[in-house]
Amino acid sequence: MTLEVMPARMTAEDLADLAQAIQMLEGASFASRAANLLGRQTDALGRALPAPALKLVARAAEAALNAALRVAIRSIDQTSPAKASPRLHKAAAAASGAIGGAFGLAALAVELPVSTTILLRSIAQIAREAGEDLRQPEAALACVEVFALGGEAPGSGPIEGGYFAVRAALARSVSESARYLLQKGLADQGAPVLVRFVSQIAARFGVVVSQKLAAQAVPVIGAIGGAAVNLAFAEHFQTLARGHFIVRRLERAFGAEMVRFEYRRLRNQA
Repeated sequence: MTLEVMPARMTAEDLADLAQAIQMLEGASFASRAANLLGRQTDALGRALPAPALKLVARAAEAALNAALRVAIRSIDQTSPAKASPRLHKAAAAASGAIGGAFGLAALAVELPVSTTILLRSIAQIAREAGEDLRQPEAALACVEVFALGGEAPGSGPIEGGYFAVRAALARSVSESARYLLQKGLADQGAPVLVRFVSQIAARFGVVVSQKLAAQAVPVIGAIGGAAVNLAFAEHFQTLARGHFIVRRLERAFGAEMVRFEYRRLRNQA
């Protein structure tokens, strides 16, 4: 058996940051967060919605991502302070979740675009804090990419090194979409390359949305329960975003191959 060996060039501080990112990216799922919050078994969240509701969730997730892509990235003021404000965005997401908790599935088409746009704005600020230039299409798309990190696509199973597997699956769409946006901007979101990118993200994002909706259906004082679930929803994606952009920052400094090697090594040690 031959072991892959690469010279260690990352500092102890860099490796500590990467270990923290691994914990953020490979740690608790949204379903487990919601289960802990509401005292339910995680498996129940995955089985709670009937097929027609899941189809509605899929359509709503795709529409929400399209709306967020159009609104949130453009609304980030490049000249404002680079420090992210997760508490503000958590509060706004909780407020929008109160609507979902009060009105349930009927409110999804209204509530989800609002909460998703709020979250994408928060993710974009986290990205900027990590040194991303949001004027670059690839960096903007990396913000949307965070929504694909939260759940498996329908029909897929657990993948070894899941974080990098998701990024690899999206790599071509990200590259093609970035080139398109660089040339034409967001004027035509119906372009096939952008439709394909959003559809790939929505397939995974919809899994977490269905879990969120199932959690909001638990009989726990309606709107208050909805706000609490959306708070967990916001914390989940903000945590993923911080891990994602730590990895991207290290990739800029040391190269993708080195970071991937150290990620696998630290993950296996943990």
